[in-house]
Amino acid sequence: MQRRTFTGAACAVCAASVLPDLVYAQAGYPTKPVKFIVPYAPGGLPDTVARVVAVRLGERLGQGVFIDNRSGGNGMVAYQALLQSNPGDGHTFIVSDGSMLSITPLINKAANYRLGKEILPVSLIARSPLFLVAHPKTGVGNLQEFIALVRSKPGQFTYGSSGIGSSHHLTMEALKAALNLDIRHVPYRGSGQSTPALISGQVDFSIAALPSIAGFVQSGQAKVLASNAGSRSAQAPDIPTIAEILPGFDFSVVVGVMAASTTPQAAIDRIGKEIAEVVKMPDVIKTFDASVINPIGAGPLEYAKVIEHENEVMGKAGKSANLKPE
Repeated sequence: MQRRTFTGAACAVCAASVLPDLVYAQAGYPTKPVKFIVPYAPGGLPDTVARVVAVRLGERLGQGVFIDNRSGGNGMVAYQALLQSNPGDGHTFIVSDGSMLSITPLINKAANYRLGKEILPVSLIARSPLFLVAHPKTGVGNLQEFIALVRSKPGQFTYGSSGIGSSHHLTMEALKAALNLDIRHVPYRGSGQSTPALISGQVDFSIAALPSIAGFVQSGQAKVLASNAGSRSAQAPDIPTIAEILPGFDFSVVVGVMAASTTPQAAIDRIGKEIAEVVKMPDVIKTFDASVINPIGAGPLEYAKVIEHENEVMGKAGKSANLKPE
């Protein structure tokens, strides 16, 4: 994967306005409800983060913030929706993980957008691990047992993900490559489909964010085996990490806000500033903690650097998965 340089991306943020910022600011932004487009079906991590933030953000903005789920095409459907929403008025944004920037261009020839060019970073909202989860029928209780079982019956087990090229998919493909595992991938359109597939036994394992599987874990319908973060989460210290057997393994997901290049700088600044305050609110922190989500609230510069690193990691995993543009 060709590395992107985001020094220019950060500079582009500063010159992103198509309206004079002073005039735009005087117009009393926002002048209507703000839209967060999420490139996944309801129930997954980006959707959960967007909905938690939207409530408090709307209160601070004095306008409603609503969620528009546009799954499909690994972010391409959401991107097209963004372009068609008159983004120049500064009221529409995308809330997503980084896969639509790091992986989608590798598998979709039509994905010609670049961070700092067609898409601008606004705010890094949060970071959260994904979890390897087993259906009870497998009899697997921990990561070591998962590895032993899959190795004993190569090609006979399946795992579900939120789609080809998703963080969920690339986490498992990196794990497969590192441990030489043969387990078949079954892609779905978001956790809203992959989690029910696991619970119903259509797939044996899954990679999922905690919000989508927590209730099923509590009821004994699913078993959490490990997280894909580099270290154990303070909110879930009893859950081991894949990194404990594969040092350096870290595919934890970052969720942030992105804007079209025509978005006024004043809108980017306001949204980023308010989100930084929202994620400090005690009730937001409490809600995030319950879902093992770590609030960050960083601005465009830090967000761009994080995406640069993720592009490298995901790019290597994409090669392991033999992803090719179509």
